[in-house]
Amino acid sequence: MTQSSDSDAHTLDRPWRTWASIAVLAIAVGGVLLGVLIIPVVQGRSDGIDAYTAICRALGILPGSPARQQVPDRTPPTPVSRVVWTPDLLQILAAAKPERGFAKAQEVCVACHGEQGVSRAPEFPNLAGQSGAAIYKQLNDYRTGSRTHPLMTDIAKALDEATLADIAAYYAAQPKRNADPATLAESPPAIVRLVELGDPSRNIPPCASCHRPGSGGPIETPILSEQGKEYLVLQLKMYAAGDRRNDVYGRMRAIAAKLTPTEIDGLAVYYRAGFR
Repeated sequence: MTQSSDSDAHTLDRPWRTWASIAVLAIAVGGVLLGVLIIPVVQGRSDGIDAYTAICRALGILPGSPARQQVPDRTPPTPVSRVVWTPDLLQILAAAKPERGFAKAQEVCVACHGEQGVSRAPEFPNLAGQSGAAIYKQLNDYRTGSRTHPLMTDIAKALDEATLADIAAYYAAQPKRNADPATLAESPPAIVRLVELGDPSRNIPPCASCHRPGSGGPIETPILSEQGKEYLVLQLKMYAAGDRRNDVYGRMRAIAAKLTPTEIDGLAVYYRAGFR
């Protein structure tokens, strides 16, 4: 009797399994039809997209949303920075004349950056103490549109490469300043570690590996200790948001995006220019 009861129960259970399988299959098929066919076609039709394109977009075969037209990007492709350190460019920098740069700086630079490269307002960078290559690259990036600014873009576009090199040579020749001990507050250990050691767990290299004088970083790397806090905070935030894009290989964008607001402020305080 036991074997007969088990057999009867199994026989009675078989239709329920069949119907359950059919129900699950129907739900799956309905979901596919709804998500891949019905909704994309209906939404696409309202935006002028044909059914074939809408279905292909829903399946991931074609790029774009099935619910709206793909807006073509007609922006001409341009390099992040057009500065290439060729022998010809290095020769231009070597032949630059600080006295010619001084004359041009009196016309277009000193109102914001000062005669000796000390900025007149916190939103403008200090140029004294920077290398000629660092200053030239930024000026040339403004000139080509790789970096933009309401004032600097038009100023740089009006100057040729040789004049940019002269201005860079003039400001690079300005004497470095003496730090004012009253402004050199002690930084938190976490900020000092970022500067000296970085954070390998987040793939953040030490700031000092590129931005300290004599560190051996790329030729165009600026010296951060010559800058003001407000300017440094602004530039790090712009890099993090992708609003500034003239860093070669996206180095600074990748690093700044990993920094917290507290770290950005702390690094700016660490490097801020407090000088006599």
